[in-house]
Amino acid sequence: MGKGDKKTRRGKIKNKTYGNLRPNPRNERKKKLKMIIFSGTATIPPSENR
Repeated sequence: MGKGDKKTRRGKIKNKTYGNLRPNPRNERKKKLKMIIFSGTATIPPSENR
């Protein structure tokens, strides 16, 4: 259980791979961007609802 183990975080860092233990930062940025876009367009202020 160390740097050679493909299932551990240390092993994934050494192998330069991603997985459930080590999420890909590019995918995390995309998720945050989607959340910002969808949360901003889903709500309509009551003053513009005439």
